[in-house]
Amino acid sequence: MREPLIPIDSFSMFCEGLDHPECVTRGPDGVTYAGGEAGQIYRISLDGKKEQIATTGGFLLGICMDAGRNVYACDAGRNEVMRVTPAGTSSTYSKGSVQRAMVNPNFPVFDRVGNLYVTASGHWKKHDGCTFRIRPGGETEIVDEAASKFPNGCALSADGTFLYIVQSLMPGVVRLAIRGEHERLGPPEKVVELPGTVPDGVAFDVKGNLFISCYTPDIIYRVSPAGELAVLAQDPLRVTFASPTNIAFCGEDRRTLVVANLARWHLSKTTMSEPGQPLHYPAL
Repeated sequence: MREPLIPIDSFSMFCEGLDHPECVTRGPDGVTYAGGEAGQIYRISLDGKKEQIATTGGFLLGICMDAGRNVYACDAGRNEVMRVTPAGTSSTYSKGSVQRAMVNPNFPVFDRVGNLYVTASGHWKKHDGCTFRIRPGGETEIVDEAASKFPNGCALSADGTFLYIVQSLMPGVVRLAIRGEHERLGPPEKVVELPGTVPDGVAFDVKGNLFISCYTPDIIYRVSPAGELAVLAQDPLRVTFASPTNIAFCGEDRRTLVVANLARWHLSKTTMSEPGQPLHYPAL
């Protein structure tokens, strides 16, 4: 594989003093939101100033948001998806379906009509993960049990026809067709394998490039629409990147790639040539 596309020195510190942030997302207001290992939810302004707006008391993995700036947080400590209002009030949005409780809920993503897809990683090395779909209001169903090798970060394709899921113990990324409102997802199709890594988070840009951040080693990959794999950036010193878990395109123009670093206390950032693919912020 060739040298990284951009040097690690092109990344800088965005916000410091966070509690081992695993997750990061862009809100509908263009502002960055992140979570901490004691359930903290942080709101971070464009100049890097942080404000803790809530805590769930658990351990936050992935987060996303709706149009009202409510945060939907995968809380691995509580084994449920929490809904946190802008005022900081927390409530349970889902604990799983009637058939199956959530175990290690990891990452949520909204579709354009307000369905929330949530990966539940299950137990490490047990290959017992699954994916849920939570309908607006909280009704929850299982939509996949085949991508079971510690399903982690996920992202929708631009046209909403595929859900891309990181399988940390595959290791790599698969995609599953979204076949209908009342149907399970299609079978997993391999997108990329990443031997010797533990991939964690994913995000698309508007050109269809898929970016994959790795818990280990400290690398962010890029997969082109044609399937060409490249290293976007890596940090062998583990200073700017330190277990880069979730990534998100933030800022008003979605050109600021923000990286959550679970093994340290900061978010890092760089400016990308292409903006990120827009997220869905449903009005619920």
